Amino acid sequence: MKYAVIRGEGYTLAHVPDFIQSNSVFSSLEKKIDDKSETLKNLSKSLRSFEEAVQYLPHQVYIGEINPETLRHYDLPWYNKPVKNADRFGVHGEIMSQDEFIGVLKIADIFDLIKLEKEYVSHIKKQLTKHPLFNEMKLKRLKEGDSLENIQMHIEKMQAMPLEIGGEVVGCVKRAHEFDPNLTAEIFFENIITKASGMLTAWNLLDRNQIEASEIDYVIECSESAAGDVYQRGGGNFAKAIAEGIGAVNASGSDTRAFCAAPVHAIIEASALVQSGVYRNVLVVAGGASAKLAMNAREHLKNGMPVLEDVVAGFAVLIGENDGINPIIRSDLAGKHTVSTGSSPQAVITSLITTPLEKGGLKLKDIDRYAVEMQNPDITRPAGAGDVPEANYKMIASLGVKRGEIDPKEVLTFGEKFGFLGWAPTQGHIPSGIPYIGHARSAILNSEMTRVMIIGKGSLFLARLTNQFDGVSFVLEKNSGVLEDEEEKKLSEEDMRLIMAKMMRKFAEELLEETD
Repeated sequence: MKYAVIRGEGYTLAHVPDFIQSNSVFSSLEKKIDDKSETLKNLSKSLRSFEEAVQYLPHQVYIGEINPETLRHYDLPWYNKPVKNADRFGVHGEIMSQDEFIGVLKIADIFDLIKLEKEYVSHIKKQLTKHPLFNEMKLKRLKEGDSLENIQMHIEKMQAMPLEIGGEVVGCVKRAHEFDPNLTAEIFFENIITKASGMLTAWNLLDRNQIEASEIDYVIECSESAAGDVYQRGGGNFAKAIAEGIGAVNASGSDTRAFCAAPVHAIIEASALVQSGVYRNVLVVAGGASAKLAMNAREHLKNGMPVLEDVVAGFAVLIGENDGINPIIRSDLAGKHTVSTGSSPQAVITSLITTPLEKGGLKLKDIDRYAVEMQNPDITRPAGAGDVPEANYKMIASLGVKRGEIDPKEVLTFGEKFGFLGWAPTQGHIPSGIPYIGHARSAILNSEMTRVMIIGKGSLFLARLTNQFDGVSFVLEKNSGVLEDEEEKKLSEEDMRLIMAKMMRKFAEELLEETD
């Protein structure tokens, strides 16, 4: 079968602590409940510095500098175990500072709705000039700044949202329409963050894999954000906006939405488009969700912890035609949670894991690693959500016991051998299997593994339109190195004669039957 391959990947984190205080859903809700709460009073003292965010162990795993297996060598909690000599640039991506990311927001701002103070713009330019991804052409899009007086006027009289650094106003976000509730400054800010973080991640992928943006034929964006106006609330299109932003001049695109499961849906869709010959190169990209910043901060502060949800995450995966080298996407082994599957753990695991494996004649242990919802337990445990990956691995192992493929004694150690502790930021769509693709591609290319299963699950009931749960999966496999056309060339002339003879015999038999 003519499979598609993963040509490259990119992962980014933008550290934005000041957004939590001034521009987050968390702080706005907290102020509505009690604007003098202890949580708000202690918030600023619990925010991490950029250096602390870079040194955070799960962040280093996310950008590819540390192997996820290493996490088991460290006892929880991890926030008090900084990585020595940590680098903000990793094998698969980077961790960006707040000032730099605000510069990317402005570069992504086509309608000039973000106003930044002149001196602050100069400061950002100096920072981005040192960044390897930002050339003169990109920096030209970071326009001259405005006066502080003009910015204050927009805040006080035009319902603009202030942008503050350390409590001081450095800019503002204007509303995108005078009356439209879906184009307020707050909603536009969330959407421009998704676009900008998607662009940043795509730039990382292209640069690190030495791929030209012009090679991309199609873009699928699969975050949880919804762009539109009052008449079409989720009309989109983030994908084409990102394509334009990164200079993918030959690309079209569309958005895929399915809550946390959307990225896995998008990769299956992209591989199908490549496999069918519709497009040669499809970029799957997801910007981050600023609405998830500090989502569990109340519980973290109660436990004397820093605010760990202080980053906007992004990922990008480029899917292309089989090159005989990169890992193939086994589209014939895709799993899906159907309408009739049901929501019991056994039914879910069966539909997503064992059913697709059976199609390929594979057992549970034929998969080297399972990448499930890679939620960071450093964040989820204090918030009362437990250890999400470990719970998933126990369910997989339990089903394996029932099927006679796993010894009951292996249930407790299954996650250690076939999975990982989680490291992904709690940004909804980001954790579902996707953070492991970069590590998996490297391991397969280095012949350390043969097969990996990526699993995405989603809570569709959050929209109050259905009680349905959702889930999809696919298998990454080592490339045999033999291209499809080469397999065809292997047929000898004698083989071809035999095939033709069989076809002619069948045709003659059918003709005789019709005559009778």
